[in-house]
Amino acid sequence: MPLSDVQKEVSLDTNRFKVVVAGRRWGKSWLSMHEMAKYARFPNSKIFYVAPTYRMCRQILWDDIKEKFIRCRWAKKINESDLTITLINGSQIYLRSGDNPDNLRGTSMDYLVMDEAAMIDHKMWTEVCRPALSDRQGGGMFITTPQGKGSWIYDLWQGAHSQENWSAFQYTTLDGGNVLPEEIDAARNELGEREFKQEYEASFETFAGSIYYNWDSSTHIKPQDRDFKKNEILHVGMDFNVSPLVAMICRVNGNEISVIDEISMHGSNTFELAEELLNRYPDNRLWVYPDASGKARKTSSNTSDHHILRNSGFQLKVKNINPPVKDRIASVNASLKATDGSVKLHIDPKCKNLIKCISGQTYKEGTQVPDKSGNLDHMNDALGYLVHWINPIRRDKPEHADRSPALFGHY
Repeated sequence: MPLSDVQKEVSLDTNRFKVVVAGRRWGKSWLSMHEMAKYARFPNSKIFYVAPTYRMCRQILWDDIKEKFIRCRWAKKINESDLTITLINGSQIYLRSGDNPDNLRGTSMDYLVMDEAAMIDHKMWTEVCRPALSDRQGGGMFITTPQGKGSWIYDLWQGAHSQENWSAFQYTTLDGGNVLPEEIDAARNELGEREFKQEYEASFETFAGSIYYNWDSSTHIKPQDRDFKKNEILHVGMDFNVSPLVAMICRVNGNEISVIDEISMHGSNTFELAEELLNRYPDNRLWVYPDASGKARKTSSNTSDHHILRNSGFQLKVKNINPPVKDRIASVNASLKATDGSVKLHIDPKCKNLIKCISGQTYKEGTQVPDKSGNLDHMNDALGYLVHWINPIRRDKPEHADRSPALFGHY
């Protein structure tokens, strides 16, 4: 698969450093592979690919780039555990995690790709990777979906417009040509406005003030029907803490969520919370959407939180790891009000603590990190686990490259 016109624009640019801001599914991983191969053709080159986590290195790039080098007969040795490929010309390809800077200290680099750079600590660049490029006068490409104007990648992208030997690029998902317009329209309707602009239009949105910016008390606070049928399923979002331990009790109809009750227990434990739920709703079936960390976490015994809940007769809806915080927030905002104006989340006025939390929690100044100093996060987290399960933010599969054996043939 050849490069698209916009990808060629980046690849043919001759500046030493490039900052590419692009929407989801634009083709960031394909371009990354192309650039790494381009520089690896020079003998004894050291090419580094850095993603936010080890898991992302494997998920996004490892299988594809390994296959390509094998099929074009460039690969001499492959180290699966170390995510390293040695080529027949002596060049080496390293895939490394951005959350472990010590793995890169003391190395030398000829070329660097920093994928989803906005999710990586800026010190990985300033203190580790930039010095590693100096002795070989190496170059690099930062390629990412934006993360707001308070992020270091925004400053880097802005500076690249005017700084010598730097280039800056910005492309929407539609520019990439990999996603049909109707799919983009569907995402527009599912996401909140700010999230859509950031994720699909590659816009640096200002995430300041209230986290749940679509909250409107006149729209979202409504008395809810509490006439339950016997064995009716009630849905419970849950966050584990010693103080407070919280639960949001909801009715769900399709993708519409009504919060009917809340529980907040201080100095308590999961046994007591389970007992309280059973006392309040003895005739209902309870489906619980808990914090994934409860799989291992123990509140007051040798039994995990999840085990306690299952033994209490609750059905758990939980994956091995929690969805990213920003996705949970985006799901709640989109449920409060999607871009098409639809509202899928209402809260009973008796849920005074949740109303205080959802209307009051803010971001830390200049960041996309929720401020937890006001103790307003626990109920929002509990609600977010449930809402994201019911109305998930659609995460695209990793951008796998074309499977043609001629990937690097034109070099």
